Amino acid sequence: MSLLDPSTTSLEQLLDYNRQLATLSAQERVAWAFEHIPGNHALSTSFGIQSAVSLHLATQVRADIPVILIDTGYLFPETYRYADQLTEQLHLNLKVYRPDIGSAWMEARFGKLWENGGEGIARYNQLSKVEPMQRALEQLNVRCWHAGLRRNQASTRKNIAFLTLKDGRFKFHPIADWNEIDIGAYMLLHDLPEHPLAQKGYVSVGDVHTTRPLQPGMDIAQTRFFGLRRECGLHFSEASLPAA
Repeated sequence: MSLLDPSTTSLEQLLDYNRQLATLSAQERVAWAFEHIPGNHALSTSFGIQSAVSLHLATQVRADIPVILIDTGYLFPETYRYADQLTEQLHLNLKVYRPDIGSAWMEARFGKLWENGGEGIARYNQLSKVEPMQRALEQLNVRCWHAGLRRNQASTRKNIAFLTLKDGRFKFHPIADWNEIDIGAYMLLHDLPEHPLAQKGYVSVGDVHTTRPLQPGMDIAQTRFFGLRRECGLHFSEASLPAA
C-alpha cells in the first residue's frame, strides 16, 4: 500500500482502509498507522479513567510520540498526580497546552461559563479545550491525531471509524471497537495503574466543576456537563453533535 495523504484520500479509500483495520488487533492498527501515514503523529490524552491503555499502546510502537494534554486549570488533583505517574512510568513525551487566558482571568472576565447552560458550556469548552488543542496540532504539525475514543462510550461515538479525516489531517482511533472487558484485560496484562478516582465511582473524568461520580439511577451521560452534553468539542464539532 502506498503512503496515505490526507489531501488526496477519498471517502471510498477511507472505507477500504477501515475494512482492513477491522481485521487487525489494536496493536497491529497502531503499527499500521505509523507505517502507512507519513509525517508527525501525536496522541491526545485527558489522563482520564482509561487513558493508560492508549498511552501504552502508542508508546510501545513509537516511544517518543508527542502526548498532548490540554490543561484547563480545572483538572482534579488526582488527575495531575496520575499524569505525573504515567509520564514517569511510560517515559512519555508530554506536551502540555493551556488556554491563552488563565482560569482565574477567564472567570473574572466571563464568570463561571459552565453554569450558563449548554451555551455557556460550549463557550467554556471552546476557550479552554478546543482552541488549545487546535494550537497544539498546528504547532506540532500533526498529520495523524491518535485518540482513545471507543464506540461503546456514548451514543455520540457509536459510529466512529478507526481512521477518518478531520480538519485536513487523519484522526485515528485504534481501540474504537473495544469494550470495558478489553480495557480491563489490557490494563491487567501490562500492569497499568488505574486513575485514583475510578474507585470513587467516576466512570469519566474531566474538569472538577463538570464531572460527577456515577450514582444509582443515573445515566452515564449525566456524569459529565450536568447531562446537557457528552462531548466537549475536541473530537466532534458542535454542529455535528445532537441537541441537548
